[in-house]
Amino acid sequence: MGHDALAKKLSLADVLHSENPLAVAADWIDEFQLESGHYDVSQVDKNLCEKIPTETQMGKVYKRLILDTLQSDEDYADGILRVYNNPICETIDNYNCSAYYEPSPYIARSYYAGSF
Repeated sequence: MGHDALAKKLSLADVLHSENPLAVAADWIDEFQLESGHYDVSQVDKNLCEKIPTETQMGKVYKRLILDTLQSDEDYADGILRVYNNPICETIDNYNCSAYYEPSPYIARSYYAGSF
């Protein structure tokens, strides 16, 4: 997608938030020719993760991390791209560990440290 396209989509967020999220996702998939990956979030140890977090819950985790680490010379698109391209996302997205439900300041410190 890139910075410029993401920045444009963010500028439309106050309008798009009232649209059907599935329709918006379908439009983005078509517009940016996105393909399905092979990552299955449901493959977890039920003893370690009884309930998989929702997309909204994980969105809030990432939103807080982006805002907590946003640098003065960055816009939101820069912050999103920086965080989502960081290897720490593999740990946050691993629901067999506790990273995704740790307090926001701890996640931000872990981001800066490079690991949990």
